[in-house]
Amino acid sequence: MDRDCVAPAVTAQPSSWQGVFSLMLGTFALVASEFLPASLLTRMASDLRISEGAAGQAVTATAVMAGVAALTAPVLSRGLDRRAVLGVFGVLLVASNAIVSLAPGLTMLLLGRLLLGVAIGGFWSLAASVVSRLVPLQAAPKAMSIIMIGVSAATVCAAPAGALMGELWGWRAVFAVASGVGVVALITQRMCLPVMPPMSFVSIRDMLKATRSLPVRVGLITSVLMFGGHFAGFTYVRPFLEGAVELSAPMVSGVLLAFGVAGFAGNLAGSMGVARSLSATAILAPLLIALSTVTMAAFAPVTHVSVPMTALWGLAFGAVPIAAQTWMMRAAPNQLESVGGVFIAVIQASIVFGSIAGGVLVDRVGTRAPLLFASLLAALASIVFWQFGARDGRSSEV
Repeated sequence: MDRDCVAPAVTAQPSSWQGVFSLMLGTFALVASEFLPASLLTRMASDLRISEGAAGQAVTATAVMAGVAALTAPVLSRGLDRRAVLGVFGVLLVASNAIVSLAPGLTMLLLGRLLLGVAIGGFWSLAASVVSRLVPLQAAPKAMSIIMIGVSAATVCAAPAGALMGELWGWRAVFAVASGVGVVALITQRMCLPVMPPMSFVSIRDMLKATRSLPVRVGLITSVLMFGGHFAGFTYVRPFLEGAVELSAPMVSGVLLAFGVAGFAGNLAGSMGVARSLSATAILAPLLIALSTVTMAAFAPVTHVSVPMTALWGLAFGAVPIAAQTWMMRAAPNQLESVGGVFIAVIQASIVFGSIAGGVLVDRVGTRAPLLFASLLAALASIVFWQFGARDGRSSEV
């Protein structure tokens, strides 16, 4: 392992890997629930008698609320056992999917999705801190990669499984099943996670103070560029594949599945890469995204170029969350909840920004424009980290 952002271990208690695996199940339930509307949007809109655009606001509402929750959850939950707090977020996940499955109209739909946003933002704002309580800091990349397996599995499975179950049983049954998965995750975490009294009291001032650190700022800036660029491009990759590449609907589904499977592999590769060199992984992953997206845009009509480049994009992006989370953990090992809240809020804001920017570009310029924008931001992320992160990540201060 290199010395990127080396810091003393925060955890003194024995490792609790069963707790890590229970968090993996929780991330699967959260991310699967987050992605379900994408595969069920048309049926949801028709049944609720609303436009597809209005139904799509269920995704936006979740992201916005997740950003708010990420900033406020560490502050509002200070003084509480972290296992209990995670349990509350698990209950909100279950309630969210149950409400959506019974929603008679747009208002209840948005209410359910807002609750999911609270669960997502709250969970991820505490994730790094909880991991530091379960395993030693040097084992954190491995623990985060295990947790991210839940994300990768949900990315691969949620959309196709949701679409299939929606065809067989209806979209409401899909959300009911997701609620059941949430119950399983909630019970598992209750059984496997140890009691974790709060280690510090977090305030908004603490969060702002934590961002004064150069390594933290580097992590936040590169995250804005990476996640904003990714969602600007990937949100509109289907219109690109159907329009510019002229793939049929079944072929597009196959390409997106390849993207998800490659992302799963990228998760594992990212874990190994971070263990060897965090800086190299954080620089290389966005470079590969920049290369793949600009190549896709340049050779759009050529199927045998666009398809493997889409898979390369998924492979590279699979490593990004692990590298970003690990960097932030090492940048502020004694301020994990303060930094975690800001970090997740920034990512959620980047998702909203990226989706909006991509939409403007695809409407005004064309389907290639979001990919070129994604390539530009990914390249900038790599350059920023190379100039500032790789150098300052070795500072003895972190």
